[in-house]
Amino acid sequence: MKITLLGLGLMGLPIAHRLIHCGHEVIAWNRSPERLRLAEAEGISIDSALIPAIEAGEVLLLTLSDAAAIDEVLFCEPVIPLLEGKIILQLGTIAPDESRAISSRVEQAGGDYLEAPVLGSIPEARSGELIIMAAGSETAYHHCLLMLRGLGKEVDHVGLVGQGAAMKLAMNQLIASLTAGFSQSLGLIRAEGVEVEPFMKLLRQSALYAPTFDKKLQKFMEHDYSNPNFPLKHLIKDIALFQRVAEASGMNGEIANATLRVLVNGQEAGYGDEDYSSLYEAINPGFDVETDIGC
Repeated sequence: MKITLLGLGLMGLPIAHRLIHCGHEVIAWNRSPERLRLAEAEGISIDSALIPAIEAGEVLLLTLSDAAAIDEVLFCEPVIPLLEGKIILQLGTIAPDESRAISSRVEQAGGDYLEAPVLGSIPEARSGELIIMAAGSETAYHHCLLMLRGLGKEVDHVGLVGQGAAMKLAMNQLIASLTAGFSQSLGLIRAEGVEVEPFMKLLRQSALYAPTFDKKLQKFMEHDYSNPNFPLKHLIKDIALFQRVAEASGMNGEIANATLRVLVNGQEAGYGDEDYSSLYEAINPGFDVETDIGC
């Protein structure tokens, strides 16, 4: 399949490599030249010009940062006529109403739209073990299914356009809330001088346990959040989206509000580009590493 990948951020680059590994013909484009040069150095075919890049692909795969970036790239005047007959496959995290608006504009231009947000990060993208929540055009879904199965261990069609986006926001809200809840509990354990491993042993045996706790435990213990697969600033964007969508639906947004404030505190403390688990430092500020008890 001929695929034009638009957006070479944290996920775009490993997804491009995975698609090539699966035998697809990939042309990559990015707004900033730095990531283009990196992709080219890693053996990915690139085009620095948007129009020929779009013309080259039967599927336009979007791994752009947000809905505003999609609007800027996809709906500029020279591009719109080129969308006719194309499948637009949107993998990023955007709001349901944003996805529906993009779908409508793609259809008006004669294209076919499928949202397919993914759960997982760089390691899962590289190994083809993402969880993919496709929604929208069933024609586009079946046309792209083999390709998507190369990217994901689970590729489900979950419903109408917007419902995949909603599912992804719900998942990312859990990323924040589980990490925040564990950070609070672990912070209390350490502040009271309780040994961490006996606490973890009991937690692992309980219905309260989530695998992400062990996945992030070492980062908390060492206060090291470098080399992120999902930076804190990206989680902030997603929780702000969740809050807006939740409040618009009539839900009580206070919990999302409180979580967002904690995340922003972490960013203001300098952790924006580090792993999202650095929210631990915003919940437990000033923890004395010298007196920290290891597990």
